[in-house]
Amino acid sequence: MKDKTILITGGAGFIGSNFIPYFLESYNTVKVINLDKLTYAGELSNLKEISAHDNYTFVKGDICDRDLIESLFKTHDFDAVIHFAAESHVDNSIEKPDEFIKTNIIGTFNLLDVAKKQWMEGSHQFKEGCESKRFHHISTDEVYGTLGETGLFTEETSYAPNSPYSASKASSDFIVRSYFHTYGMNVVTTNCSNNYGPKQHNEKLIPTIIRKAISGEQIPIYGDGKNIRDWLYVLDHCKGIDLVFQKGVSGETYNIGGRNERDNLYIAHKICEILDELRPKEQSYKEQIAFVKDRPGHDFRYAIDASKIEDELGWKADENFETGIKKTIDWYLDKYNN
Repeated sequence: MKDKTILITGGAGFIGSNFIPYFLESYNTVKVINLDKLTYAGELSNLKEISAHDNYTFVKGDICDRDLIESLFKTHDFDAVIHFAAESHVDNSIEKPDEFIKTNIIGTFNLLDVAKKQWMEGSHQFKEGCESKRFHHISTDEVYGTLGETGLFTEETSYAPNSPYSASKASSDFIVRSYFHTYGMNVVTTNCSNNYGPKQHNEKLIPTIIRKAISGEQIPIYGDGKNIRDWLYVLDHCKGIDLVFQKGVSGETYNIGGRNERDNLYIAHKICEILDELRPKEQSYKEQIAFVKDRPGHDFRYAIDASKIEDELGWKADENFETGIKKTIDWYLDKYNN
């Protein structure tokens, strides 16, 4: 992958800011242009370790700004797009769904359409030298809806989104799919399970549990705490994205999941147990757990069958939840101490 220039959108967010340093370290001749609007979820300090890297450029901007996207494509003649940028906080999508519709649907369309015009002469006709240019769309398992107590999401599972967030991501997935089937664009999509690890926004479940625990506040858990997620350590996700970007079959979708199903109450208890060891106090941190009113449309269970990426591309998660959560807690304790 020599001397390629890649547009990464949303690279100051949680997953993107873990991916870019990993990617630059893996491919030392690749140039990365990181386009991020720096909403509440984007944090430039997440990228401080590569801010002065010769092959890295940050551009503040919005994927809904078509003129900006066109000018960036003209200036940099991108070889690929890896599209992380999205509004992704379910609670926020319940309060302000319009932002999610704009960014996740219109923004994705802008990127796809500009890339198509830059790379293709017409339907199923690439411009000379553009045959390998690729658009990689990062999505979520939430597009599949909710599971009962058994079963797993596969790439063939019907879409059944239940929140404005997941509905907007489902829409963007379908737009990406349509650009493959209608125009023959070289696209791949990855749908991941719940990520955790360093650099996640403070409002998300695991950082919230850690932050509230060490500050002596109540640790809020929705409903009865029995909602189940399949947890994926963020660096394992980055490795999966890279594999699909390099080797995934055009037009295909790959589900990336950690095979680590845990309910929210287990997670809270596990974090409290680790904190009891690392920072013991008179009472266990578990005493701070408090149940709060469940949110509307809260899916019961997500779990991914990652067989396709494991069997076809040779991916596997290096971390299980118990090893990954220890690394995560260490990172947040260091962050909250500063």
